[in-house]
Amino acid sequence: MRIALPRPRSLAGQLFAMQAVLIAVLVVGYALFSYFSDRGQAEEAASHQARAVALSVADSPSVRESIRTSDPSATLQPYALAVVRDTDVDFVTIMNPQGIRWTHPDPDQLGLPFRGHTAPALEGRTFTETYTGTLGPSVRAVTPVRDGDRIVGLVSAGIRVDEISQRAQAQLTALLTVATGALGLGAIGTYVINARLRRHTHGMNARELSHMHDYHQAALHAVREGLLMLDGQYRVALINDGGRELLGVAPEEDVVGRSVAELSLPTPLTGALLASEPRVDEVHLTADRVLVVNTSPVSGGERRGSVVTLRDVTELQSLMGELDSERGFTQALRSQAHEAANRLHTVVSLIELDRAEEAVDFATAELELAQALTDQVVAAVGEPVLAALLLGKTAQAHERGVELVVSPASRLDDGLLPDSLPARDLVTVLGNLIDNAVDAAQGGLSARVTVTALTDAGAELILRVSDTGPGVAPDHTEAVFQRGFTTKPSGPDGRGLGLALVRQVVHRHGGTLSVTSAEEGGACFEVLLPLRAADGVTAGSGADAEGVGSGTGGGA
Repeated sequence: MRIALPRPRSLAGQLFAMQAVLIAVLVVGYALFSYFSDRGQAEEAASHQARAVALSVADSPSVRESIRTSDPSATLQPYALAVVRDTDVDFVTIMNPQGIRWTHPDPDQLGLPFRGHTAPALEGRTFTETYTGTLGPSVRAVTPVRDGDRIVGLVSAGIRVDEISQRAQAQLTALLTVATGALGLGAIGTYVINARLRRHTHGMNARELSHMHDYHQAALHAVREGLLMLDGQYRVALINDGGRELLGVAPEEDVVGRSVAELSLPTPLTGALLASEPRVDEVHLTADRVLVVNTSPVSGGERRGSVVTLRDVTELQSLMGELDSERGFTQALRSQAHEAANRLHTVVSLIELDRAEEAVDFATAELELAQALTDQVVAAVGEPVLAALLLGKTAQAHERGVELVVSPASRLDDGLLPDSLPARDLVTVLGNLIDNAVDAAQGGLSARVTVTALTDAGAELILRVSDTGPGVAPDHTEAVFQRGFTTKPSGPDGRGLGLALVRQVVHRHGGTLSVTSAEEGGACFEVLLPLRAADGVTAGSGADAEGVGSGTGGGA
């Protein structure tokens, strides 16, 4: 049988209990302090009051005159009772120097000895003391009655201790009433504050909050995806290691509290982070990555900020581009295989018709045509990867009714490209430019795409792609390189990424990219890439761009 252990109090509950106990201790302590302080003050006040009454009675001429008579009690007893009634003391006792009472609240005590000390008064001094007499414990004052230089009597005035305690208890009752009210108000205020705290901490106790903080920190460092939290003013409230890496923020740079607009991010990405509406799986480019961005506002009635997740799809984009190229090559091979089968059937049919010589001529002509194309490309572009790309793109363009030719001015020998300029980046640049040129030229009369690849005295690589399409409007010469810009229908995954990727690669390698009007009426894209270090900077350390990717596809 399992015994259910009570769950530890929540942090708000613990704080409430601590605050309630603290308030109770303070109130009770103050009440006790006030009680004893008031009791002492009450005793002191009673002592002063008894002293004043005793001195007033002793200085009264009528008292001295009554003492001279043969029966002082006859006049002093009524006088003493009147003083007790008027001065709020419990007794006034007038006695002879030997301590025999002339007055007392109890008539039966008249003529009996006074209970208390009288020696100091007989010496001429007024003193106070607490003594237990016939009326119980009392605070009393004793003073001499003088007739000239002689002491002819003594006067004692006193207030019972019980009366003093009742006065103090009355003050204590009022104090406890106020203290109880203060404790109640403090408890209500504490409860309200802690109820709010309980809502904010979701009823968790301090241990749970500590564990959650530890898990939170561990998760932030462990998650490879980027996580960015923005407050209501679009300032960075939190960023994990993955977010710093994907956004290019240095680990030692303190960006918490800074606005997103101050992070020097590409404009489209900054706009997505500053948007008030959610963003789902948007593709954005940074200096060296392709990111998928998702934003979600933090719920709570008012704008409390947003949560941004960043996913690096640079390699995925590269693989998708390569897959698109492979699909294009496969389609081209399928089409060429179909045409080759038709040509083979033609050769077989000629042989069956006893036209062997014509069959040989037909087959030789086809082989010479294919070999001439290969020889032309290989002779102009000796770099094997680019040569293979041009041959594949030539077949693809042919299937789409576009003639792709390599300019006679092309000259790119094998071994000229440095290690800092990988073939994959060149495939990204040239492949996307050719795809866009074929799309632009397709459907027109004498559709043609011309490719030029050469080096300028070994200092820089020149790649030029022109087409016979409609060209690029002058006001679009910059926008055409922005991610998302396209003049073609968008597919399910969006378009407008190809030229943006080209621009990324070019800028990353410190090159330039421009578009002008071609001689044949279409657009002419020209890329200049440095092949050697300049001013101590190696090729490949170019300026920031809107992102970097590999592969082809997704043109403008």
